Amino acid sequence: MKNLIHFKIALLLCLVTLAFGFGLGITFGVAEDTLKGHLASQGQAVLDTVYGGDEAAMNKVVRKSWVYFKRAHLHANGLGTSGLVMVLLIAALPGGRMRWRWLTATALGLGGLVYSVYWLLAGLKAPGLGSTHAAKESLDWVAIPGAGLCVLGLVSVIVLVAFGLGKLDSDGAESVDRA
Repeated sequence: MKNLIHFKIALLLCLVTLAFGFGLGITFGVAEDTLKGHLASQGQAVLDTVYGGDEAAMNKVVRKSWVYFKRAHLHANGLGTSGLVMVLLIAALPGGRMRWRWLTATALGLGGLVYSVYWLLAGLKAPGLGSTHAAKESLDWVAIPGAGLCVLGLVSVIVLVAFGLGKLDSDGAESVDRA
């Protein structure tokens, strides 16, 4: 437990990600119709110029934008929780490599938050652009680093656990042999 202080930034990022996910869920429960109305008004504002007057096309993008809102909620809760668990796991590992563990933990916390926010931003942007695909592409600069940090963090945790658990003897005590 004494190692947790080294991971306070990562732990806070994971908790903020969870708060973001929970906050979205609460907002959905309280103001779903208002949020959907906002998305529809964004599409309505550009109905003639972006959608060429095609309300069916606009409604399709607005519905998909709402799906992106839900993806933001689900990603935040999933990545926040899994990031928190992995940070706690690597904090409990024996041995050194503290800088590597700190970088891994921070990548997990930051990546989960950034990638979750990406889905919300894509959902907000799509109705005005006339396309969820265009919204996602315009936000690649957010999605790619966020997802990349999550994947690199996971791979790094796997390596850290493989090496860290190899240092334990059968009684669970840290092995003296550091070879």
